[in-house]
Amino acid sequence: MNVTVRGRTRHYRTVTFDARRNRVNLIEQRLLPHEFRVVCTHNYAETARAISDMIVRGAPAIAATAAYGLAQGALAFHGDNLTRFRHHVDRVFQTLHDARPTAVDPVNAMKQIRARMESGQSVADQQALAVRAAEAFADEDVKHCQAIGRHGTKLIRNGMRILTHCNAGWLATVDVGTATAPMYAAQARGRKFHVFCDETRPRCQGASLTAWELAQQGVSHQVIADNAAGWLMQQGEIDMVIVGSDRTLGRTGEVANKIGTYTKAVLARRHNVPFYVAIPLSTIDWNLLCGANIPIEERDEEEVLGAWGRPAKGKRTYIRVANPGSHGRNPAFDVTPAALVTGIITPVGIFTPKEMWKHRRKLGYEGP
Repeated sequence: MNVTVRGRTRHYRTVTFDARRNRVNLIEQRLLPHEFRVVCTHNYAETARAISDMIVRGAPAIAATAAYGLAQGALAFHGDNLTRFRHHVDRVFQTLHDARPTAVDPVNAMKQIRARMESGQSVADQQALAVRAAEAFADEDVKHCQAIGRHGTKLIRNGMRILTHCNAGWLATVDVGTATAPMYAAQARGRKFHVFCDETRPRCQGASLTAWELAQQGVSHQVIADNAAGWLMQQGEIDMVIVGSDRTLGRTGEVANKIGTYTKAVLARRHNVPFYVAIPLSTIDWNLLCGANIPIEERDEEEVLGAWGRPAKGKRTYIRVANPGSHGRNPAFDVTPAALVTGIITPVGIFTPKEMWKHRRKLGYEGP
């Protein structure tokens, strides 16, 4: 997407790779919306930390980061022994895999990279293939998001009021976004609509990231407290909900996404508001049989007990909000049952949860 900083506008991707210097370049999302900065990681361990520390976040974006991190780790190997090289890549894979457990996209991305590496006859061949495969994955993610926009834009009519939760925009992908892709496509067609951005406690990605994105793009929007959505639905002020996902089960249609998504789905069903989930194909998990088996990341309690912000003059600062001495619980994701999902917007069309398995070949399933 285009970003305007200090009056200058240019196009950015959330994550890119400098193969010559073996560096992964990332937009530092913890600083937004107050400061726009691109940082680089110098090795795969730093890249894994950037994922776990949420310098980069959003399932497709961390998938591309993991893909680049795998290539980065592969390039760092010196020598020509293929057996030792494969063991080294195993370590790189596991380090990146462990950075954040809930999203399936990074695992799918890295498995795709490794499969393409196998055709290489030497270490140098496999290193080159890793770089090309990682770039191909990032480019594919952009194409998927553009396709999500084309399919999803038909859902957005003039005058609609749309609720979104967390950030499933271009900052959560390589470019364009998932939940925001239909919005940007509708905007390009001249449609007028309004977006309510849940603040999305505890890290406030809706208030800080989605609102910043929409402001950059000139989309009408307002930030609301997480607990305000039910009241707005009750008043008839929300016409549709669109969210992203960190893992969607292809066999059942259950959706893991940022904590609070399940709450919005329940409210939407109660008030007959359509609830859509937008995903690239890398987000589909064809192996798990039940949403209860999705690993739910538990993050540091300090995220719940306080908040990060920046005063008018000064540096980014953590402020304790909760009672001193109290402890917190911080599950980062929840799972929405398929029965609460109106439709899943994918790069190849919009499907009900029950239709996912039926159309599995079209959706990229390669199993028996």
